[in-house]
Amino acid sequence: MPRSAEITPAGPKPPWLRIHLETGPSYSLVRGMVRGLGLHTVCQEARCPNIYECWGDRTATFMVLGDVCTRRCGFCAVATGRARPVDTEEPEHVAEAVRHLELRHAVITMVDRDDLPDGGAGHVAAVIRAVRRRNPGCEVEILTSDFRGVERPLEMILPEGPVTFSHNVETVPRLYPTVRPGSRVERSVGLLKDAIRWRGTAARPLVKTGLMVGLGEGADELHATFARLADEGVEILTLGQYLRPTLTHLPVARYYHPDEFAALRDEALRLGFRHVEAGPLVRSSYHARRHTESAVAQSPLDRAFGSP
Repeated sequence: MPRSAEITPAGPKPPWLRIHLETGPSYSLVRGMVRGLGLHTVCQEARCPNIYECWGDRTATFMVLGDVCTRRCGFCAVATGRARPVDTEEPEHVAEAVRHLELRHAVITMVDRDDLPDGGAGHVAAVIRAVRRRNPGCEVEILTSDFRGVERPLEMILPEGPVTFSHNVETVPRLYPTVRPGSRVERSVGLLKDAIRWRGTAARPLVKTGLMVGLGEGADELHATFARLADEGVEILTLGQYLRPTLTHLPVARYYHPDEFAALRDEALRLGFRHVEAGPLVRSSYHARRHTESAVAQSPLDRAFGSP
């Protein structure tokens, strides 16, 4: 049943959302490796529409701390419920997968783990540390939860030297109670601000966030959200179309045309973001290395990415 009276179905998917399914040798290689090492990927768990393209290109976004989330967001396909014990061997398994795929830019995300005293921050730090130790030439991008109730989680994570720190605000503030129950926009923005302010032994990472459109937001709400994030100093923004994973999730209010995504990208760039990736199938980790390279090229700051 619909979870919000404000969001009404948009009808059938338009032609520009058709996905090309191709499962060649590289796709099979990644799938076999993920299964063999007992890993989880956001590609599978969140039903990402780009899985065939990314796995076919031998890239994957690793999801750590299990495949069960402790929250129940209205848009997300990841399973929710009682989380399993943390796999202490996971950091080394992820590092081995990165080595096997010969990645130059690894993206690591996580489920919400409100059951853990540190929200899983220590485990995330261990994963980054293992990946960088076994793959010294690989940049690490991290996409985290908001660490509800945890004090200074970034003090555990950012000293490990991720090139990019990402946390998705997902939607405009008005829709948070429906789209992200259990989360607060001020908490999410506060975490991004903490990453922006970070100073210490590691170089400050690029700071990135992402939003979905098509959940019932207005143009003025999008503009206000873009402006606030840009004003706070967020450097990379991703914008993608919300796609309903199952009938138990929120319906799509409307589908944005590719031309609308191009206009939103231009607007966001004018507000000061250093890189904006916008399109119907864009997700925060899609072409992530390109996001980082573009933002670095546009940045006046001298960044020693990956410095210990």
